[in-house]
Amino acid sequence: MNHLFVEILGYLAASLTTLSFAPQAFLIWKTRSTKSISLGMYSAFVAGIGVWLIYGFLISSWPLVASNGITFVLSGTILCMKLRFG
Repeated sequence: MNHLFVEILGYLAASLTTLSFAPQAFLIWKTRSTKSISLGMYSAFVAGIGVWLIYGFLISSWPLVASNGITFVLSGTILCMKLRFG
């Protein structure tokens, strides 16, 4: 399979999954409601993304670093809003 195609596919997948957190973060910020957000799930998810981010750095995989860095910020923001707004 063409290496460039595989790289583009990886970046596309990373972009879509990463950006999927933006609407949730915006909605929570707008409504100040986190009632339907699970604290346990977001805590585990943010921790897991943090480990993926470290892993990406260790293997020098910039698609992993970029996507997980942005996902860490977005999901961490949602977690912080869950802690702040309840």
